Amino acid sequence: MARTPKTPSTGSGVVLDLIRRGEAATRSDLIDRLGWSRVTLARRLDDLLEAGFIVSAGQLSSSGGRPPEEFAVDASAGVILSIDIGGSHTRVGVTDLVSTVLSEDEADIGLHDGPDEIFSWAIQVFDFLLADLGRGRGDVRAIGIGVPGPVDAVTGRLGSPQLDSRWEEVRVDDYFTGFDAVFAVDRDVNILAVGESRLSWPEYSHLTVVKVGMGVGCAFVLDGHVYRGARGGAGQLSAPRHDGSPLHRLELEASGATIRRELRSRGRDIATSADIVAAARAHDPVVLDQLEQVGTRIGEALADVVGLLNPQAVIIGGNLAETGERLVAGIRSALLTGTHDFSRRGLVVERARLGDKAGVRGASLMAQDALFDIGRVSAATSRRSPAS
Repeated sequence: MARTPKTPSTGSGVVLDLIRRGEAATRSDLIDRLGWSRVTLARRLDDLLEAGFIVSAGQLSSSGGRPPEEFAVDASAGVILSIDIGGSHTRVGVTDLVSTVLSEDEADIGLHDGPDEIFSWAIQVFDFLLADLGRGRGDVRAIGIGVPGPVDAVTGRLGSPQLDSRWEEVRVDDYFTGFDAVFAVDRDVNILAVGESRLSWPEYSHLTVVKVGMGVGCAFVLDGHVYRGARGGAGQLSAPRHDGSPLHRLELEASGATIRRELRSRGRDIATSADIVAAARAHDPVVLDQLEQVGTRIGEALADVVGLLNPQAVIIGGNLAETGERLVAGIRSALLTGTHDFSRRGLVVERARLGDKAGVRGASLMAQDALFDIGRVSAATSRRSPAS
């Protein structure tokens, strides 16, 4: 994907970045943070107001004198579309420009249905959701998408041996030619990590995030930023081997797919992660035991990760995290047993707090980052162009 050119430090994008992150909202706050003159700041605020990026959000209370004016992102100036694609389940959402969910939908459709079917379904659903909100395609400012596999940050193409061959080398934006929007595409577990780290666990700057569905994925938040690796493939876990046999992907023996395989061998009609969640919520003893076993295997695989990266917390998300405590208990027990005392001291191992909305919220935040990129905003306002 094209890279935005570097922007002068006095560009309006710098101002917007502080406002949208909640780090400064008034003229005096912005001057304190930026060290600019009042004239320069006034010009940049006028640029942002004219381009439709921000609004005057009213005045703050003051102990004396004229109350200071507060600025905020114009959340209603458009919408963001989000897609969280899983192995067998996909959720879509429409959010405002500060990533508040306005409408959403989901279906038992996923990776192995192929990109043509998934994106055809998603676009039809988006058209319906937009119309229901009184919006249209022209209101879409950005689109964020999470896929269950690595994404090359330079080319924007998907590619991994574990992806269905129909997904290899796919450029997702080719499916959305009817939308004039900014695109952001990443691994599904990375968008989960973005959502959880910013919205649920902002007090932690070092997180390991695991998504457990029909497959298993892992993401790392280091110093507050998602680490993606050289080609977007960081976080692919292997099952630990103690007998000298070859390594293989963890999800082949510890995932929703392995639970489905075991239950089908017993004559059970289980097709999707939603079926497993339903059985767990019905307190099915076989399913609960399987979840704990899967959790134990995942915890064993994570032990070296925790020893290497020393995170403050390990967060468990994905559809199977919605089954309750048995999966997380298995992960926690194996992880705390398999790590050194220093690494496990104070370590938090918990379920994702955003629940099934984590992917949609994370994809929206990622798209919001692309839409409000400092260089992009500065370039747009220097031309007095609209926010879209």
